[in-house]
Amino acid sequence: MSDVTRISNPYLTVDISSLGSEMQTLTAADGRSFLWNGDAAFWNGRSPVLFPMVGKAPENRISVEGKPYEMGQHGFARRSEFTLASSSETMCRYELAASDATRAVYPFEFLLAVEHSLDGRTLTVAAEVENRDQKPMPFGLGFHPAFVWPIPGAAGRAHTITLDNGAEPALTRLEGGLVKPEKLPSPFTAGSLTLDHAMFETDAMIFPEGAGEGLTYAAEGGPALKFSFENLPNLALWQKPGAPFICIEPWHGTAAELGGSDDLAKRPYGVVLQPGEKARFAFTVELPV
Repeated sequence: MSDVTRISNPYLTVDISSLGSEMQTLTAADGRSFLWNGDAAFWNGRSPVLFPMVGKAPENRISVEGKPYEMGQHGFARRSEFTLASSSETMCRYELAASDATRAVYPFEFLLAVEHSLDGRTLTVAAEVENRDQKPMPFGLGFHPAFVWPIPGAAGRAHTITLDNGAEPALTRLEGGLVKPEKLPSPFTAGSLTLDHAMFETDAMIFPEGAGEGLTYAAEGGPALKFSFENLPNLALWQKPGAPFICIEPWHGTAAELGGSDDLAKRPYGVVLQPGEKARFAFTVELPV
């Protein structure tokens, strides 16, 4: 049975499960709930952490130094039990270390730590990956939080994603869960995109480059959620078509390319840590008043 840790301050309350170190709730003091509730009729995830890869591998198989390993979509961290390493009223840190189970599918010694912390109306979710092995360690790391659509109090209003950098990044799509090589015209105009459920009828919208380090998810003339990203250069937007949520997914690494290699070290935008090295990845979200 998984444990749940609650952190809170006068503005926000957050529940985090030991299973996947996954956020379960994100609630304002007045009772407004901003995180998707995990209704399995649409999607039973809420805010999974993706490691040691983002997206799918060809035939659900990766290779490391020429040896094949089975690996399901988004890796194993989201289905692994983490250990609570430290906590306070406003912070908790869960850790996942290499084990016999992980070595069977990912032949590396590692530590993955995920920390949730509150500061006023801002939540920070940070992941730190440490290579505890004696060889270079390739991986991808991503966040997959789902926020309610419409935002509480904004039913009937148009909802937008606005990039801080005002860019119009090229769009890529998936086929069989793998990234197609074609670059499509950007759905953003001067950094702004009005969300439409029809956009997701052919799966996620992926922006491998150029989406920048922050964005705002807002209802027209209404409440807004403001995001910033650290060491997360790739962005995806996803929902199950017609579902009342939108996933705002900052990544470092994407699914394998259609027709490309299954070598984990050759996945697009992946990370390789040398022995003893660490890397940090984080996003923050500031909730409306």
